[in-house]
Parts: sequence; structure tokens; C-alpha cells
Amino acid sequence: MTQFIQREVPEVIAQGLVNEGYHPALARVLASRGIRTPEDLSADWRGMLAPNTLLGTDAAAKLLADTIEQNKRIMIVADYDCDGATACAVAIRGLRSMGATVDYIVPDRFVYGYGLTPAIVDLAIEKKPDLIVTVDNGMASFDGVERAKALGIEVLITDHHLPAETLPAAACIVNPNTPGCQFPSKNLAGVGVMYYVLMALRAELRNRGHFANRPQPRLDTLVDLVALGTVADVVKLDKNNRILVQQGLNRVRNGNCQPGLRALFEVAGRPSTQAKVRDFGFVVAPRINAAGRLDLMTTGVECLISDDDHEARRYAQQLEDLNRERRELELDMQWDAAMLLHKIDVNRQRTISLFEPSWHQGIVGLVASRVKESKHRPTIAFATAAEGELKGSGRSIEGIHLRDMLDLVTKKRPGLIKKFGGHAMAAGLTIDANGFDDFCRIFEEVVEQNNDESAFERHVLVDGGLEPHEISVNLIESINEQIWGQGFLPPLFANEFKVLQQTLLKGGHLKLTLELDGVRYSGIFFRRSAEIPNRARLAYRPELNEWMGRTNIQLVIEHVES
Repeated sequence: MTQFIQREVPEVIAQGLVNEGYHPALARVLASRGIRTPEDLSADWRGMLAPNTLLGTDAAAKLLADTIEQNKRIMIVADYDCDGATACAVAIRGLRSMGATVDYIVPDRFVYGYGLTPAIVDLAIEKKPDLIVTVDNGMASFDGVERAKALGIEVLITDHHLPAETLPAAACIVNPNTPGCQFPSKNLAGVGVMYYVLMALRAELRNRGHFANRPQPRLDTLVDLVALGTVADVVKLDKNNRILVQQGLNRVRNGNCQPGLRALFEVAGRPSTQAKVRDFGFVVAPRINAAGRLDLMTTGVECLISDDDHEARRYAQQLEDLNRERRELELDMQWDAAMLLHKIDVNRQRTISLFEPSWHQGIVGLVASRVKESKHRPTIAFATAAEGELKGSGRSIEGIHLRDMLDLVTKKRPGLIKKFGGHAMAAGLTIDANGFDDFCRIFEEVVEQNNDESAFERHVLVDGGLEPHEISVNLIESINEQIWGQGFLPPLFANEFKVLQQTLLKGGHLKLTLELDGVRYSGIFFRRSAEIPNRARLAYRPELNEWMGRTNIQLVIEHVES
């Protein structure tokens, strides 16, 4: 069952925004999200939180400045997703611009897993680093930090993930979620944390006279990468993150972005000068993530740190090829998942656990995500890993804390899960291959016993309906000018339509002809094959669709109320 819930709109504030020149429909949307004045949407650099307000940046700056002045070697240890790749690229570019000797390593997720492990330290030691800097990881790397210390290597952790009750014994930790940190924005992505460390380092080196005989680096040239990683990691777009994203988007649109980022837009067939925030998350990020899913993230990092246009295009094409392979694998796996789901009465279950021996470890998270979206159930998809093991990647729904549920599974059946980690909405785990059926049963039991029935009903927040005269190019362009993201979701309108025609397209998308108060619209419902009623209340986003040189309004359908 899917129920639409309309956001409350403070009408006085909405009218005030209309008086400031905002489109009436957009004014209602903004007012419902807590925007009171145009100043609330300002993305001026002067509104950014100061680096010294982030706990640990001063100590990190001193540690890095000492390392640079003593000509010691720095090794970046990154994560294998887009946030990790951009954080790595920002660290390399920023540190090198200040005279540091820097190298990097991104663990092979299929061999080493996640984070700074002892094995990764042993791999890094081949380059003889004096200091290891983690980006987008490290808060759970207790053993890795101890191994580095035993080898005489200092560790600086930069991360944004929630810490455990105790912290690794690193030389320094910078994380807005560290206990005692008063930094107002707890929503920095990993790349944002590294960017703040660089700002503090530049100030420290400036105070030491480091730039007396050399130019001071412009760190704003890196904000395009910060924006990409911030959007890709789906962190909440509070005001501080909105500034970073807006400034980064401006650089991309002005043609001042990194060669690799520009090349990724080119191979995707998107003009970077017309970039939108959605392009970071749905065009560029998947191509970078494909490297971490199917191969090594090294290709993604090299693309983002390249200063040569020809080389950047070569890496971008490699990422494009990997992404094409990823899409083909995902389509095959989604088909397999659909076949497995035919054997499951989803309405009688509270969880979905799927396994197919041919599935790829790097893609199961995408399968779980798609199934979760369509069935509105916590979903875990498994693939064959090491001999005798299955690795699963899970996605959850609002109100059901996936990591906590896995913890309850381990309490109910110790040893069933060999290891696990994650957070409320996503988690990973490893089980014995012969324990799959037991896991499915016990996972179902703990989720059913520890969650309210209402959690399994889909509730969709909508922004009310539009009149036909409001569905216009002007409204769409006004929406596109804003910075939307997690915690500041783009508008989703809802109206009751007559469904005049529906055709299933190749790829499993439903093309629609809709009518609202006598006006016809073209609609598209992505990843929907089932027909919808002839009269239905639909949640949608109006967009501009360019085809054969013509631009038309198209309604992108997200949900059907049922």
C-alpha cells in the first residue's frame, strides 16, 4: 500500500517568497522545507563554517605541516566509492599544491574489504610512508592503526562515519561526528572533511611563512570534486553542504572544473556547461563507482587527478566502459531477482533475502536497492565470495534500522553471521554458504518481531497538486536553479490523472499519455512494467525532455497511490 502525505505549507511564508519573486508553486515547496527568506538559500562562500570549528583540524594541520616541512612521505588510504575517490583526489591535489610528497592506495574491495586494515598497512609499507591519511574511512580501523604504529607510521584519520564507543589510537582524528565535536554541520561527506583539513593546513603553513617564496594554492579550484562527492554520498544538504555543492556546480558550468570531471560529462554525452545537481548523482558518480564495483577504484582516482585532457579522456572512457558493463550485469541480475521474487509472497513477508550463484559481489547492493524500492521491504542480496562464504549487501526502508536488525540476528543465532557492518539504511555482511536458509528465516523473525506493522506501508511526502497553468517551463527552470538533495528533497507533486495510454518500453519503462483538467501530458514511469489504473493519483516531477531538437515538458512519475 502506498499513501501520499502532503507536506504542510506555512502560507504566510510562502506568500512572502512569492513577493520576493519566486514562482508560487516553488514558493510553497521552499516554505514547506523551512526556507523563510532568500538568504536561507544563499550559497556565498562567506556563509561557510570556519575550519577551526571542526574538532581536530588544527592538530591535523600541524601534523601535516610538520610532515611537509620535514620532506616526509604521505600515503592516502581511500574508500572505493565516489566519496572516497573524490576525497582521495582532493587530498592528493591539495597536499601536492602545498609541497607534500603524496601517494595513495585504494583497497581492492574483493580482497581487502573496507578501511585501513593491517593487510592494507602492510601493502602501503612498500612505499615507505611516514604518515598514513585515511579519507572517508578509518573510524573502525583499530587493528590497522595499531599495525601502522607498530611499524613506526603515524595515522591521521579523516572520516564522517559514526564512531564506536571507543576511538582508534590514531595521532589525530577529524570527524564532525566525533564525541565532543561542536561543529554545527554533522553532515559533511568524507570529501568535505578532507577539504576542511586542507583549509586548516593552508592557514597553518601561511602562519609558518611557507608561502613566502611560492604561491599560495587556491583551494576553491577543488570544490567541483567536493560537490561531486557530497552529492554522490547522499549526505544531508544543510546550508554548509549546499554552499559547497552550489560553488562546485558553478565551476563545472563555467568550464573551470577538473579535466577528468569534464571528460566524464563528455563520455556521458552531457554538456558540463548545463550541469545540474542530479548529474553529479546520476551521471558522473555511477561511472566512477563502476570502477570500485567491477575493478579497482584506481582508474577513478587517476581520472580525477589528471591534469592532461587527453589522459583524462582515456580514463573517462575506461570508466564509461566499466559502467556499461555494470549496467549489463545489473540488468541480468535484476532479471534473476524478478524470477526469484515470483516464488515469494512479498505481502506476507517483512524481509527479502535473495541469492543467485552467478551474481557479482560488486553489484548486489544495486540489486538490493532496486528490490527495496519496488517492494518496500528491507532487502539483502547475496553473492558467492570466498570458498564456502556468501557476501550480502542490504538496503532498508525508513523506520527499520538494518544494522540493528543484523545485530539481533547474531544475538539470536551466534555465529550465523561471520561479520557485518553498516548503518540504518545500508549494511554488508558475510555468512557461511550453507547458512543462507537459516539466515533468511531468522532475519525475517527479528524484523517482524521488533518493528511496528506501519513501517511496512509506504508513505510518500508530496508537495500537493499543480494546476495545468503552473506546469510550465518557467516552473521547471525555477526548480532547476535550486540545490536539492538529501534532507532537502526536490519537489514531488501529486495530482489525479486520466491515463489515456500506456506503453511498455524496452528496458522495462512505462510511457504514458496523461490528462489533467483537459490538458494532455507525456509521462514516463521508469522501472515500472505493471499497468496503472485508467484514473490514478500520481506523484511526479515535471522535467524538460529534449528529443530530436525539440524540448517538451515531460512528467516523470515516481509513485502511484494505492
